[in-house]
Amino acid sequence: MRDRFLRALRGEPVDRRPIWLMRQAGRYLPGYRALRSAHPILELARTPELAAEVALEPVRMFDVDAGVVFADITLPFAGLGIDFSIDPGVGPVIPHPIRSGRDVDTLRGFDAERDVGFVGEAIRRFHEAGTDRPIVGFAGGPFTLASYLIEGGPSRDYAETKRMIFAEPAAFDRLIGRLTEMTIDYLTMQSRAGANALQLFDTWVGAVGARTFEEHLDSPLRSIFDALRPAGRPTIYFGTGSAHLTERLARLGASALGVDWREPLGRVRQRIGPGIPLQGNLDPGALLAPRSELKREAERVLREIPDGRSHVFNLGHGVLPATDPARVRDLVEFVHDYPMGGADA
Repeated sequence: MRDRFLRALRGEPVDRRPIWLMRQAGRYLPGYRALRSAHPILELARTPELAAEVALEPVRMFDVDAGVVFADITLPFAGLGIDFSIDPGVGPVIPHPIRSGRDVDTLRGFDAERDVGFVGEAIRRFHEAGTDRPIVGFAGGPFTLASYLIEGGPSRDYAETKRMIFAEPAAFDRLIGRLTEMTIDYLTMQSRAGANALQLFDTWVGAVGARTFEEHLDSPLRSIFDALRPAGRPTIYFGTGSAHLTERLARLGASALGVDWREPLGRVRQRIGPGIPLQGNLDPGALLAPRSELKREAERVLREIPDGRSHVFNLGHGVLPATDPARVRDLVEFVHDYPMGGADA
């Protein structure tokens, strides 16, 4: 197996800067669009042979150093007894949001093998296809999952979520507790199925302040990474808009910290020290630019960690649907060809 991605997550020397991209398997690729024309997104994700094919397409098209399982962070909701859909142009929609402690107490017991075993099977099929690349398994962070369940879908201000945090903190903590247990089971199942690294996507965690994070989220997140450590898989924590939490996030126990495009990697390295590898953090919009501008922006990221150690190149969020696949190829080639000691090496 080509292991430079895994080696970088462990802080070990690598021959080239490893690169993979969040949402690299998705709407900008021709094979995915063809499958989506015939299958709803949840059907794709719940059909292992189709999900594995989606995950394999960017690995076959580009020289990325890892695949990523094709799934949605809301897939485990069905195991909790939550009715939901993923609506085009909207995202996850929960018709009956969780708004009280009584609602929390009605959640069904979750079992990863029973409720989302198809994700594990997709991971096994990815490896059975003969690729030499590792695959990243993932789950949503407890706060991000809770915000979807409470709001009923995407939100700009998280008003209902914050109402529960401040008006019914015990109910909120019970919900976070249930989601934490679910996430541990889900990621452990993916690890057993063959996921070589595990990423926690806490996309909306930047919506909370430092004190709220400390009181309600720090301990549950630590418990996730503590529970995953015996499996021996590198872990990555990624949140957006969370620069005000950087030092806290670096202490959660993940192997590596994913960084969005808002904070330069060099500044993050100064804030948290050399002990934890970083992943990121090109603005996804740079892939919409001409090749010359894309390379200029990519080099800015690469120069933030000139020696190339303990760094996995990625985007600061997912690939945008309007992205030209040719720009992804340009980016992967540029990152791989960039000298490990920087442009002047």
